[in-house]
Amino acid sequence: MAIEIRPARSDDGVALREIERLAGDRFRSEGLDSVADDDPASIEVLAEYARAGRGWVAVDSSDLPIGYVIVDVVDGAAHIEQISVRPDRQGSGVGRSLIDRVRRWAKAAGRSSLTLTAFVDVPWNGPLYAHLGFAVMREAEIGPGLRAIQHDESERGLDPARRVCMRLDLPGPIAPVGRDTSSVDM
Repeated sequence: MAIEIRPARSDDGVALREIERLAGDRFRSEGLDSVADDDPASIEVLAEYARAGRGWVAVDSSDLPIGYVIVDVVDGAAHIEQISVRPDRQGSGVGRSLIDRVRRWAKAAGRSSLTLTAFVDVPWNGPLYAHLGFAVMREAEIGPGLRAIQHDESERGLDPARRVCMRLDLPGPIAPVGRDTSSVDM
């Protein structure tokens, strides 16, 4: 099944916030109501990611968003700040396609890895990212930027014992990004 990924647009904010809210509800089943209740990024913040070229949206055949990812650069790596997929589309390759799009952007930008933070014990979080090739980083591998993210997460009430920093190395030659809109078979 081909999944279309396009650059985020400034006017996507309302739809992206709704996707994150819907996807966040799943955390209630893991006793993480505070994650489910956390407000998504503001429309203004999401628009800034779009303007900066660091946000992508998976869309259905009517160009309606079904998932999205936003990316920062942290400690020299492309850092997945947020990735969310509508619950009715989870498990269909949307998240994998979004990560693949970030991987291509990161390689074209000269980044050697992707990073993210995840819950080590939530099945669709840390274990899923491990299945996709991410590895838990050792303490000595965590740079000051990721440490600051860990600190912020802890300040927001996330249990640091349940959170890990993960990295996916991007070996090989840098691939051209090509057109902004891409379809990825998954």
